[in-house]
Amino acid sequence: MSEPRTALVTGASRGLGRATARALARHGVRVALTYRGGADGAVETVRTIEEEGGEAIALRLDIGDIAGFEQFAEEMTGALRTRWRADRLDVLVNNAGVGLFDTLEDVTPRRFDEIVGTNFRGTYFLIQALVPHLADGGRIVNVSTSLTRHVSPGTSVYAASKAAVEAFSLSLAEELGPRGIRVNSVAPGPSATDFNGGAMRDDPALRDALAQQTALGRVGSPDEIGDAIAALVSPDMRWVTAERLEVSGGALL
Repeated sequence: MSEPRTALVTGASRGLGRATARALARHGVRVALTYRGGADGAVETVRTIEEEGGEAIALRLDIGDIAGFEQFAEEMTGALRTRWRADRLDVLVNNAGVGLFDTLEDVTPRRFDEIVGTNFRGTYFLIQALVPHLADGGRIVNVSTSLTRHVSPGTSVYAASKAAVEAFSLSLAEELGPRGIRVNSVAPGPSATDFNGGAMRDDPALRDALAQQTALGRVGSPDEIGDAIAALVSPDMRWVTAERLEVSGGALL
C-alpha cells in the first residue's frame, strides 16, 4: 500500500491528538480530527495544519456515547467524500480518552464506569463502527500508556482500561490481518502535555522528578509521540503489527 492518504485522529483538539494530526499532515496525510467539547481547539488544530501546508477537517464525536457512532460514521464518510472524494479511511488513531486518577478507596462505580466506558468500551465500539470504512491494508493505532508496564499511585482503573485496549489490539491484529490491516498500540510515557489538567506540563518539580527516572533524562513532548505514531503508520513499518510501542524515553527501566 502507498503512503496513507486519509486519517481519522480522535481527540485532536489539543495535546497529543493535535500533535499526531499535525505529524500525519506533515507526511502528506489528509486528516479528519475529532473533538468532544467546544470546537475552538479543533478549529485551531485545523488552522495550524493548513498553515503548515496540510489538509484537515474537524468533526464532533463523544467517545463515551456509543449510541452515536453509526451516525458519526455516516457523517465522517460524507465529509471525506465531499472534501477529498475519498471513500475509505486509511489510518485510524484512537487517541480520545479520559485520565481520571483515584486511589482504591476513592473509586466509585460511576467513576469506574466513566473511565472504562470511555477508554475501553468507547474505543472498542468506535472501531467496530469504523472498520467497514477502513481500507484493506489500513492501519489502526490505539493510544495506551506506559502505566500498563510500571505503576503509580491512584492509576489502577486508568491503567487497567488501557491494558484492556492493548489486549484488544492484539486480538484485532489477528482478526483484521487477512485484510492487510495493521493494528498496534502506542504507549506514551511521562510527557509535558495538557493531560490530567496539564499537571506535568505546568509543574516543573514534577517534570524534574520524572526526568530523573528516564534513561534519556527528561520528559517527552507531544510532538515526539505524534512523530512516533506517524512513523508507525508509514510504509516503512509495513511488517509491524500486534506490537506495543512504548514512547517513554526509557522511563522506569
